[in-house]
Amino acid sequence: MKLSRIAFIILVIAFNILIDQISKVMVRSSFAYGEIKNLIGDTFVMQYVENEGAFLGMGSDMNPTLKLILLLILPALVLGYLIYYIITNTSLDKVSLIAFCCIAGGGIANVFDRIVFGSVTDFFHVDLGGVFRTGIFNVADMSVTFGMIVLLYMTLLSRKKN
Repeated sequence: MKLSRIAFIILVIAFNILIDQISKVMVRSSFAYGEIKNLIGDTFVMQYVENEGAFLGMGSDMNPTLKLILLLILPALVLGYLIYYIITNTSLDKVSLIAFCCIAGGGIANVFDRIVFGSVTDFFHVDLGGVFRTGIFNVADMSVTFGMIVLLYMTLLSRKKN
C-alpha cells in the first residue's frame, strides 16, 4: 500500500518531533542541570542546559514581550507557513520534501519546548580541538540543520545541472 503524500509529510514531521522530545525527556530525567558527561573524550560531550534565548542563547536577556514575539509568535507563524508550503507545493522532489519536513519538525519541537517549559532543552556539544566547536544544541537543532544543508545541496546541484 502506497502512503499518501500528506500522511508521509505528517509522519516525517512527527518522527522529528518525537525523537527530539524523547531525547529531551531522557536528558531532563537523567541529568542534573549543568551536569556534563563525556561521551567521546572531550570531543563529544553532553551537558544539560535550558536555553531561554535563540541560537546560542542570543536574546535570552530580551524583555518578555519581545521574547514572546521573536521567539514564539514569529517562529510559530513561519512554521505555519512552512507547513502550508510543504502541503500545497506538490512539485517538491522527495529529498526536498524530507528536508522541509525536518526543518518543520525541529522547529515545532523547539517551539513546543518554549510553550511548555519557557525554554529549550539543549544537551549536545562538539569540540574538534579548536578546529570546530559548537554551542550546546539538541536533536531538533540537528533536524533543522540537516534540512537546511540538504536544501542548500539540492539548490547547488540544480544550478550545476542548469
